[in-house]
Amino acid sequence: MRALLLAVPVLATAAVPSVSLDTPRAVHTATLLPSGQVLVIGGCTVDSCELDARGATTELFDPRTGRFREGPRLSTPRDGHAAAALRGGAVLVVGGWTPAGATATAERFDGTRFVRTGSMRMARGSPTATVLRDGRVLVTGGEARDNRKLRSAELYDPRTGRFTPTGAMRLPRGAHVAVLLRDGRVLVIGGTDGDVVLATTEVYDPKRGRFTPGPRLRVARQKHAAVVLRDGRVLVVGGADERDFGGRLASAELLDVRRNRAIRVAPMSARRYKLPDAAVLLADGSVLVAGGAQELERFDPSRSRFVPAGRIDAALAFSTATRLRDGRVLVAGGYDERIDVSARAWLVSTP
Repeated sequence: MRALLLAVPVLATAAVPSVSLDTPRAVHTATLLPSGQVLVIGGCTVDSCELDARGATTELFDPRTGRFREGPRLSTPRDGHAAAALRGGAVLVVGGWTPAGATATAERFDGTRFVRTGSMRMARGSPTATVLRDGRVLVTGGEARDNRKLRSAELYDPRTGRFTPTGAMRLPRGAHVAVLLRDGRVLVIGGTDGDVVLATTEVYDPKRGRFTPGPRLRVARQKHAAVVLRDGRVLVVGGADERDFGGRLASAELLDVRRNRAIRVAPMSARRYKLPDAAVLLADGSVLVAGGAQELERFDPSRSRFVPAGRIDAALAFSTATRLRDGRVLVAGGYDERIDVSARAWLVSTP
């Protein structure tokens, strides 16, 4: 397999090309493993974000060598799936789009290979998957095979390998995000119901198995990103309105679920969307935003503002950003404005 070593040192608050993925991919996932390696899974692999057989491939990035190498294959090509790191080091992969359309199937990476596990009750393209405190995984929303947005939610139990239904969301949602709150509940944020972009949020309580209204966003948004800060508030960045690319947002806000309010913060320097997996919490409590623009930005919670954090030489949508154990962030893949899929990756040094 082709692999290139990092050619120049990584500079403070800057990014340089690191290694090239063996396969161009976007709308993939990247999960940090207990070994410190990053497992990059699936994704669309052909320009215009089409799937081919390479969408069943995976790659492992080793920070010690600066190399990608071939990983185990999925049972089927898929993009727009969700991945969740389970206790004990396994990785759950659920749903997404396959050559046959949205799928209900799920697979588990057991450290050496992928094995099929129970199927969801509903086929879901672009769902969310959030690991709860008790180890179960909450799967929410997404799109059915007919592109209809879904209200339903399911719980995956790693002990039994089965999915069971739980309370439905109040609204159908696609292109939304979900985060685990400090109190063990899950906040589901924004998205679209298929007709309008949503400013609403919902809070899932695992003890009661139901969703209740959360704080309302100041700006309706889809295809955005959200990160839980150290103080428990949730930073929500970017996204788009109903105009999609023409309605990309630079705005950001903080959601305080305990006080049921949204707080406007200074905007980012760049409008960006399609970045649900490209914003990451850093060791110092700040947030690196890496997707959808060449500019890298870091949100400083102490000042409630974004500061420059370097540039990469491509503006890519549906890339991934994964914080490594040494504090650096691996930014990988995505596609450009022409929807040309990229194999590029960068290592970003952080404070």
